[in-house]
Amino acid sequence: MEFTTGGRLEIRISTADVGKRVSVRRLNPSGGSAERFTDTVGVLTSWEGGVLRITRRTGEIVTFDEASLVAGKVVPGAPPRRRGPAATVRELQETAARGWPARETARLGEWTLRAAGGFTARANSALPLGPCGLPLPEAVDRVTAWYAERSLPARIQITTGDPEQDALLDAELARRGWTTERHALMRTAALAPVADATAPTGRVRLSRTAGEDWLAAYGRTGASTEDALAVLGGGPSVWFATVRDEAGGPVAVGRCVIDGRWAGFSAVSVGPDHRRQGLATEIMARLAEQALGEGASAAYLQVETDNGAAGALYDELGFTTHHAYHYRREAQR
Repeated sequence: MEFTTGGRLEIRISTADVGKRVSVRRLNPSGGSAERFTDTVGVLTSWEGGVLRITRRTGEIVTFDEASLVAGKVVPGAPPRRRGPAATVRELQETAARGWPARETARLGEWTLRAAGGFTARANSALPLGPCGLPLPEAVDRVTAWYAERSLPARIQITTGDPEQDALLDAELARRGWTTERHALMRTAALAPVADATAPTGRVRLSRTAGEDWLAAYGRTGASTEDALAVLGGGPSVWFATVRDEAGGPVAVGRCVIDGRWAGFSAVSVGPDHRRQGLATEIMARLAEQALGEGASAAYLQVETDNGAAGALYDELGFTTHHAYHYRREAQR
């Protein structure tokens, strides 16, 4: 990281650069450290009262006094990712929202407020896709009130570190004491290799509807059956996959929604006694075959960062990270 011009450190940022991506060097807050300086790169989300706040791509917020600042400059945004199917963050967010639809929605400028009786954070959070037409504090108040009317906690989905407007929103929510939860990744892959990833998939059965036994095997509703089935069954072209044991009970399930070129995978779950047998791969391969037949060519899925087993499977199937996101939830009252 180079700050010098003619051998001299320079501070080339000011309060006018709030909202921009910056690189700064400051005195190390740990006096006993062998390193005299600490470097930080991220979005300058605020500079008030002599205190700077920078949000890194990971979502971490770094706060320090301007008196410790020894160098700083505005830097270009992170280069676009070239791996996997080409797509913007907004395209994938909109596609994923159609593929996991809330029962009730409302618009606030280019924000979508979503509610589904508490079934999953995705279907019960505000999704900011652009300007909301209001100052951030007023917009957050509107969101909070909308969810309160539905007896739900207010929650907002934040794209981690990019675009800049999400970093500013994240900083506003942090200032209000909203907690961070559910760090996740949007991952994409070419669809055909997913379909070719396993041996014949004859034991996987597909259905247009999810019955109660499929829902029980999925096992992660946290809401009424009616709300869960409304979200799971929503989307342009939805398929449910099931593998049953000899007694006829479901031991592995999965879901895919096909929307133009995209096939979205979700709700892949294998019973504890049947894991490490390739069932999840078979489920996804059979769903991919169906999606290819309907004209899809690209795949996406959303997975929480702490789900190591699922992450390893998706690595094997060729999925790469497109972007990261997390949720902010209002402080408990």
